[in-house]
Amino acid sequence: MTLRIEMVTIDCEDPRRLAEFWAPALELDVLADYGGEFVLLGRPGESPNVGLQKVPEPRVGKNRVHFDLHGEPRAAAAERMVGLGAKILTEHTMPGLAWIVLADPEGNEFCIGEHTD
Repeated sequence: MTLRIEMVTIDCEDPRRLAEFWAPALELDVLADYGGEFVLLGRPGESPNVGLQKVPEPRVGKNRVHFDLHGEPRAAAAERMVGLGAKILTEHTMPGLAWIVLADPEGNEFCIGEHTD
């Protein structure tokens, strides 16, 4: 049997507040809210989902796993994310690829990339 990714979970201080960012950012629905301790985002019948899990401590240092998002022109996508509450941290380019590193409202980093010619 082959394993597949069902969900990526982000540890956070306030799952409901972070859902207000990630749901519109990724055009996902709130599928379940377990008393504000865990919020499940996704599209019905599709995976992977995004889980937002309450933890007692704030994030310290760089997160070890992050989203690499593609699909919109990176500058426009980054501008949209900033409008939702993200912050731009840095920008990188290399032959064939360019990306912008951002942080969500709790400081979790993610990238918006674009293949270049």
